[in-house]
Amino acid sequence: MPAMIRTALAGDPRRAPWLNASSLFWIAALLVLGAGLGLRDPWPADEPRFALVAKHMVESGDWLFPHRGGELYPDKPPLFMWLQAVFYALSGNLRLAFLLPSLLAALGTLWLVRDLGRRLWSEQAGAYAAWALLFALQFTWQAKRAQIDPTVTFFITLSVYALLRHLLQGPDARWWMLGWFAAGLGVISKGVGVVALLVLLPAAWARWRGWDGIAAMRGPRFWLGPLALLLPLAAWLLPMLMAVHASGDPALQAYADNILFRQTAKRYVDPWHHHQPFWYFGKVILSQWLPTVLALPWMLRPWCTALRARDPRILLPLAWVLLVVLFFSLSSGKREVYILPALPMLCLAMGPYLAGVLERPWPRRLGFGFALLLVLAFAAVGAALAFSEPAFEQKFEAARGVAHGGDAVGWLMLAIASFGGAALAWWRVARGELALAWTLAGLWVGVSLFGYPLFNDASSARGLMRTVGEAIGADAELGLVAWKEQNLLMADREVVEFGFLQSRQVQLERAIAWQAQAPDTRWLLVRESALPECADRSHGRLAGSANRRNWWLLRAGAWGGCAGGLSVPGAGGEDEDADDGG
Repeated sequence: MPAMIRTALAGDPRRAPWLNASSLFWIAALLVLGAGLGLRDPWPADEPRFALVAKHMVESGDWLFPHRGGELYPDKPPLFMWLQAVFYALSGNLRLAFLLPSLLAALGTLWLVRDLGRRLWSEQAGAYAAWALLFALQFTWQAKRAQIDPTVTFFITLSVYALLRHLLQGPDARWWMLGWFAAGLGVISKGVGVVALLVLLPAAWARWRGWDGIAAMRGPRFWLGPLALLLPLAAWLLPMLMAVHASGDPALQAYADNILFRQTAKRYVDPWHHHQPFWYFGKVILSQWLPTVLALPWMLRPWCTALRARDPRILLPLAWVLLVVLFFSLSSGKREVYILPALPMLCLAMGPYLAGVLERPWPRRLGFGFALLLVLAFAAVGAALAFSEPAFEQKFEAARGVAHGGDAVGWLMLAIASFGGAALAWWRVARGELALAWTLAGLWVGVSLFGYPLFNDASSARGLMRTVGEAIGADAELGLVAWKEQNLLMADREVVEFGFLQSRQVQLERAIAWQAQAPDTRWLLVRESALPECADRSHGRLAGSANRRNWWLLRAGAWGGCAGGLSVPGAGGEDEDADDGG
């Protein structure tokens, strides 16, 4: 069996046809990326927001203007939420639907990298590139989350894939058009899809310098690309702008202005949050692109040799990676996920040489050492949770919002460490890369299958909202103040909210007036940090904690001492922990 696995990992399908390179890879990818599907609800910061928008689309029938509760949500283009809504409409199960776009996008990105490596070099090159991408920490982590980034990464990778098919294996007008079209899909996913077109810059430079093997698209057929880019934009923008114009609604006009200008050019040129230094993405690459980046020192020589030989197969993806990192580095607003689309092309450029690199002793030692560090870290923390003094466990539970789950988390971490330790003992230093692959696979599968249920109630607010529903009874009405998207999403009934972007002062004033209309049947769920000093907490109860926030459930009598006016903490400014999701 180990010999067959080594053969399959090396990209050689001889013997064991059921365990060839392709089948083994896709089995591993489905296990690592798909484990835990359906075992958790959306978790903050971004997941409940997008799932709430998608749910509203299906239930309201309004797919053109995304809503967060009763307010328009203008921070992101709608394509990702459309995908979630489609899967929700088809399945009727939000737990499945909200993660499916990320899972399918990640699998699609892996296929593109593997196929392009096969076409440009060999089956083995494509296989190694795909394995390197699958186990890069940032790629796997994001693929298992319902954020926009895996989807936009797929569209950007598809765009670069198609353009490279034209540039390196063309000319081919069909691939040229698909490259631009996919970039347009990236734009209506997150606005940054056009970075895929940066690959045309090193291609133009190489042609100018006389490099061979690079196709051009001249004359009228060139404009087929920009036209293809405009198609997905027009499919979204034209109906939206026509509806805005026909409505005459100032709120819809503000939505259009925000999504078209504030969230695009203004966000890049003059960002209002996530400020980081110019070199920030270097830190991200060295930490979140592990373990793939451990092979970089051994890549420099073959890359330089290829560039001296004027090999455009290396120049184009590598130059594009550098341009993407530079593009996002020039803006002062940075988040680690911004450069995720560059990772697949870095793995592609590494693919032809990884087999040779992994025959060397030091890369194998590094892989083994990284796996050993993971095993020791999980073992240490797991043992501390399972066997230490209660104070440490209580501190962990408070920090992670897990009620009485520290022991279970500790034993889970010990189980993952034991699996990793067995992999280290089986493969040893001589096959350190396989020890690392098995350790990472065990980590992701273990956390997904057993960690998701442990953390879900607290992380998703399902436990809190279940407690609230049981406390007020089936016939009561519920209002939310200073709420987060997960509270609205996990509620067991139709609830009343008083604006998400409204100040806490305004929300609470509206909520008290609403509650006074039917004081015997209406309750308010209020975040503790938004409660004024005048509130009488004896007319309510601490409902519980979720996402490291305490929530109070209050009846109308709680506001008797507030007749002189409310003084709400944080009422004059933005929510102190607001996060627009980048």
